[in-house]
Amino acid sequence: MTSKAVEKLTCFWSTLNRKKTVTEDYQETPLNRCLSTFDITLLGIGQMVGAGIYVLTGTVVKDLAGPSVVLSYLFAGIAAILSALCYAEFGARFPKAGSAYSYVYVTIGEFWGFIIGWNIVLEHLLGASSVGRAWSGALDSLFNGAIKNGTLAHIGYLSRGSVWLSEYPDFIAFTVCLAIFVIIGTGAKFTMNFNNVFTIINVVVIVFLLCAGFYFADGKNWSNTNHGGFFPYGFGGTLSGAATCFFAYIGFEGIAVSGEEVKAPEKSIPIATVLSLTIVTFLYVLVTIALTLMVPYYEVEPSAAFPMAFATRGAVWAEYIVAIGTLFGITTALIGSAYSLPRAIYSMASDGLLFRVFAYVHPKTQTPIWGILTFGLIAALMALLFEIETLVEFMSIGTLLAYTIVAASVIILRYMPVDKCQFQLKPEDQVQDDAQLSEESSIIKKSKSHDDFGKLKEKLKSIPVLRKLEPGNAAIIATLLMIACIVCFNSTLIFGFPLLESATWWVVLFLVFFGAAIVLCYLIMVAHEKNDAFVTFQIPLVPLIPTLSMFCNIALMMKLSYLTWIRLGIWMGVGLLVYFCYGMWHSLENRSVGGYGQVVTYAGDASVSCSTISKLNEEIREQQPAAHDEGLDGM
Repeated sequence: MTSKAVEKLTCFWSTLNRKKTVTEDYQETPLNRCLSTFDITLLGIGQMVGAGIYVLTGTVVKDLAGPSVVLSYLFAGIAAILSALCYAEFGARFPKAGSAYSYVYVTIGEFWGFIIGWNIVLEHLLGASSVGRAWSGALDSLFNGAIKNGTLAHIGYLSRGSVWLSEYPDFIAFTVCLAIFVIIGTGAKFTMNFNNVFTIINVVVIVFLLCAGFYFADGKNWSNTNHGGFFPYGFGGTLSGAATCFFAYIGFEGIAVSGEEVKAPEKSIPIATVLSLTIVTFLYVLVTIALTLMVPYYEVEPSAAFPMAFATRGAVWAEYIVAIGTLFGITTALIGSAYSLPRAIYSMASDGLLFRVFAYVHPKTQTPIWGILTFGLIAALMALLFEIETLVEFMSIGTLLAYTIVAASVIILRYMPVDKCQFQLKPEDQVQDDAQLSEESSIIKKSKSHDDFGKLKEKLKSIPVLRKLEPGNAAIIATLLMIACIVCFNSTLIFGFPLLESATWWVVLFLVFFGAAIVLCYLIMVAHEKNDAFVTFQIPLVPLIPTLSMFCNIALMMKLSYLTWIRLGIWMGVGLLVYFCYGMWHSLENRSVGGYGQVVTYAGDASVSCSTISKLNEEIREQQPAAHDEGLDGM
């Protein structure tokens, strides 16, 4: 390979890994900072409770886990809490509408940020569509399926037995999706007030649902061995259910997405995240216990689980109360997804990675109006044409991927040297004034300096390989290797479980090898000095909590069907086309040509490498911050 080819590859790699610049005015935004902690807490609760209880529970109970759905929600909740803590740290420190996309862009690089952002768009797009289908199903249950039967009788079948398309076109879901996106377009504060009222009503209905559900409870529905008992699909079914149930917890990401419109994000986001997840996990466990004790799992109706459960027990009056409450709950879930979707797109478009028209903010409503209208229509069309089960499982994989990379970003950021860290740090501890110290006590050991972050600890500097690496690089390499080893470990454990039960030697050997590699990567991380000097919220026990988060998320991803992975591959193919044909060239960080204005004109023959230009740009950025701002404005 020639030196010119190597130089081009180096330049290309630098382009993929360029990081978003955090300027001093990063908290300024054309959006309206008007939301309180109470607003975003109810936003998270409304999106999670509506999605989990009314959308997912029926599907997971009947097709995946049976009564063990209780454990599915518990496992998914634990994984969600670990991921939520990682989100809360970034959300408090960098409160932007892009959520995970922005966090990864700032910490790891542009290409990886785009991958995550593209998956977040998928997540919220499918979230709005699936919840729209659930809203239609809940309404149809009030009329004993008359809407579905009437559509089939007068319009006909859209498909029969397809894994992609719905059985019939759902015009109710299409209409309600459009209506909610219109409400979102009126402004953040009006949307939150609307959401708050509906969420409070929803919680009241859930309390009623629990009381009535336990009244009709029958313990035989958990112990019926003729239908598999508590684990009718085995423990593997419970884990598959947990992978799908993870969708029910993505409401906490809606809290992070709202960061650009929160009055005090550094305090509100961590509080709202922890509070909403605690409340919702508690409700999920109680509600799923009530449902699976009311009726046998195989009689649950996926599209309207609770109304049909009460109807089966002869409580028609309860059926109607719960069905109406279901509409309120699903509405809040739809509001959450519809609120987050255009803001994620707005953030990517503002950075130039998506078409700039989606970054336009209406001066009166202070909302990204074109993103709302365009993607609201797409979500409505998907609700019209696709079945809810297809939408839900497809969405979970993008969510899990985003959460895994955010957890990795927390580790990388904590071991990043101070010269590469763009966030504000606490001032270093100062040595006591020499005038107040005696001659003996003045010779004291200085506390850990900011300059030590990312370097090997003092007692471990003799380790041969690690001492040669630049500060921060060892943590990055260890994180990437750990992710690869976790994938191999989980794949061996999940897909080779039957062989593991029979004590097949090579399966045991693989598990021991990859387990040891994970531990080694972890020890490499903790051998370095960690940055705990951020002025905003920091999660404890780093790198333990992010590592556990990555492990749980990857395990859940391994339990999703192969069709889901195929659909993800198609979606990612479209995303890569968008990035390499548009985003890479229109990115605001693409400043290597003309970004700072023409400083020097050179007409000679000497070639200047990409790395040299990059270094020149970094020097100009540090010495001339005013020119940096002008460059941004000009782009």
